[in-house]
Amino acid sequence: MEGRWMAENTTAQRLGAEPSQAGVPADDSTEAHVKAPLPALVLGAIGVVYGDIGTSPLYALRESLSHASKAGELTQGAIIGATSLLIYALIFTVTAKYVLFLMRADNRGEGGILSLMALAQSALGRRAQIVFLLGVAGAALFSGDAIITPAISVLSAVEGLDLVTERFKDYVNVKEYVLPITIAILIALFWVQNHGTARVAAFFGPIMVIFFLVIGALGALHIPDAPQTLYAFNPLNGLRFLLTHGWLGFAVLGSVFLGVTGAEALYADMGHFGRLPIQAAWSFFVLPALLLNYLGQGALILSDPTTIDNPFFRLAPEWGLLPLALVILSTIATVIASQAVVTGAFSLVRQAIQLGLLPRLEITHTSAMQEGQIYIARVNRLLLVGVLILVVLFKSSSALASAYGIAVTGTMVTTTALAFVVVWKRWRWPLWAAVPFVSAFLVVDLAFLAANLMKVVDGGWVPLLLGACSMVVMWTWVRGTHLLAEKTHRDSIPICDLIAMLEKSKPTRVKGTAVFLTSDPNVAPAALMHNLKHNKVLHERVLVISVVTKDVPRVFKRFEIERLSDDFTRILLYYGFMESPRVPAALAQMRKAGLKYDIMTTSFFLGRRSIVESSGSEMPGWQDKLYIALTHQAANATDFFSIPSDRVVELGARVKI
Repeated sequence: MEGRWMAENTTAQRLGAEPSQAGVPADDSTEAHVKAPLPALVLGAIGVVYGDIGTSPLYALRESLSHASKAGELTQGAIIGATSLLIYALIFTVTAKYVLFLMRADNRGEGGILSLMALAQSALGRRAQIVFLLGVAGAALFSGDAIITPAISVLSAVEGLDLVTERFKDYVNVKEYVLPITIAILIALFWVQNHGTARVAAFFGPIMVIFFLVIGALGALHIPDAPQTLYAFNPLNGLRFLLTHGWLGFAVLGSVFLGVTGAEALYADMGHFGRLPIQAAWSFFVLPALLLNYLGQGALILSDPTTIDNPFFRLAPEWGLLPLALVILSTIATVIASQAVVTGAFSLVRQAIQLGLLPRLEITHTSAMQEGQIYIARVNRLLLVGVLILVVLFKSSSALASAYGIAVTGTMVTTTALAFVVVWKRWRWPLWAAVPFVSAFLVVDLAFLAANLMKVVDGGWVPLLLGACSMVVMWTWVRGTHLLAEKTHRDSIPICDLIAMLEKSKPTRVKGTAVFLTSDPNVAPAALMHNLKHNKVLHERVLVISVVTKDVPRVFKRFEIERLSDDFTRILLYYGFMESPRVPAALAQMRKAGLKYDIMTTSFFLGRRSIVESSGSEMPGWQDKLYIALTHQAANATDFFSIPSDRVVELGARVKI
């Protein structure tokens, strides 16, 4: 080994920064890459982060009280109790847990279940199996949420047309058009994904500001209808209803959870806007608007129990075009909420790919300015098909409400469990403080989960099935890739041994530089061995490059170069799990740092493996078939690593798993 050097940018020293010793995480990382003015970030957060939770009033209280209505117990105590449970779900779960607590557990400014998993593993200093499984389970359950949210949100908004057009029911049956209109909106939503959302996103904030102002004002206008709705601020009313109504109270609790779906978005979108803008938008604008609307719906039902069929839209006065305007505004808001979930699904899949949980899929960047603006065609098609199946299968938002909740509550439970590891190991709280603190949140999460499990037969099986399928896919990919890597390592020659052999055999040398990509930098790449075996030549300069994904969102040290001999150089390229690996761009950075090569005389040699079944496989037959099917879905390395196709030479081989 003749030489070694590292290249880092001016912020590279942060890689070695120690975690805070004061019991809370360092406070500067959250805003590290957020540069826009605070008002603009607050407006953006209102438009993107709060779409899902902001549209919950369309169905949350209605579904919560539907159980009491069917049981013939739609009393004042039931209405105030359900409203109280909704209010304190927002205050305790969203405000206390997510806004004030979890947003302190950031991974270099990023949030989300996989980001938290990586942070917990970093705190433990190893890849603990239980932490890994919790992260995978949370990510898998999110897939169910990503499919159900667009379906129930858009359906609930379009259903408002049925109320608006009651006066025309003798001429047209609007119910016949709810499903077609919903399907058309959803198809249009997914159709435009490949164009990116950067331009449209500029309108998200102002539209959602109008939406929250409207629903807050409508709620406030109806509070005088039954001022006793304000008793909902007394938490004892909610607890009394929950504890004295047996299974009915438990069923209501499961539907109350619909009011906090979307809370994960607060945490997952932290990297886009920063902690302070999200906290400010929630505390001073979104939360007051939601509280006013729920109180207004409660007062409306108290004064007129017949409005239980759709209290949200019945808040709008019947005169003029206000009800229709509310339907249109709500539909736009639900589309925005769906867009945020779809974008979040793309981001989560990219993180999973980078962390080795899924095969590499072709990722299209729809914005030259924003790294997070991405589009994954295969994921988009799967989401569209899943959403349309749910709409056709369930036909109404009330039916879909039974399927909603389990995925989100499951994700919340895994998030809380991972947060305990961070609080205990990274923030270094003593166990006597960490256990009761995190347990308070975990008890509430488990209560919500248990209440939602009651809805398994009525539709809750949908997110469980989707989550189980996602977990099987990720487990199969991780296991198959691990077994394949072990086999490849056993059958390969150490790179240093190959260099020594080549110095003795003296193969024919040709001009130029050859770049070989490999997943294991310590062994000779398969493409290099095939090139020597079949072409019997070696380039005068050889770069062996390995792409390494770190357990951080973004890295500050991009590459590490190691000179193995006069003509062999080993390079490690580092990327965070929220970054897309672009090998040519990294090579350009390295050339500025002193690495000598000419791109016009450089060829990229890539190995293309064709995986076939083996009777001696350590995986069962069905898993072998699934893994092979997944490899066929994987994008080729040329596209995934953004390598110019006219500079690539692919060498294939058949490999038994």
